[in-house]
Amino acid sequence: MLYHKPYHHHQWYNPAHYSWNGYNWNYYGNPYYNSSSNHWNNNWNPYYKLKDYGPNPFVINIEKAAKQNTTFRTALWTGRHLQVTLMSINVGEDIGLEIHPTLDQFLRIEEGQGLVQMGASKEKLNFQEKVFDGYAIVVPAGTWHNLINIGNRPIKLYSIYAPPQHPYGTVHETKADAMAAEEHHY
Repeated sequence: MLYHKPYHHHQWYNPAHYSWNGYNWNYYGNPYYNSSSNHWNNNWNPYYKLKDYGPNPFVINIEKAAKQNTTFRTALWTGRHLQVTLMSINVGEDIGLEIHPTLDQFLRIEEGQGLVQMGASKEKLNFQEKVFDGYAIVVPAGTWHNLINIGNRPIKLYSIYAPPQHPYGTVHETKADAMAAEEHHY
């Protein structure tokens, strides 16, 4: 909730709210507020600075941030028990067949279409589903999985790992960058 009176208790930073000065809201300078019609504009399309904001309190329009992202992977928020990353999977590419032995993963497709594969082993990916905008994918710990872009535009998604999978501040511009980093990470 946004407050109409100054709110002095917390000085949290939100990249989408340029009018928060640390002490109060400046409604007339806020890009979400349309002073001519005296209401909030939920269609305003801000440009977010995509970086790791963890472990601080944080609010963002995740759909717009995911669609804005052009990197293979960018950590958006990393805490002690959870991590949010943004991904952009190019046409014809995939995330890469992988397994996370001790963490669960949630992915949500914001744009694009793909084929998700899961199974108990690399050789037995007996779960396959086509996924599109708005679909969620839940990967239990210890499950081999992959997401292949079968559409004609990049897949834009966000992923939640619990616990975190990647180091704080991770940015992989390309899949090749991610594969190279993973070799050094393990």
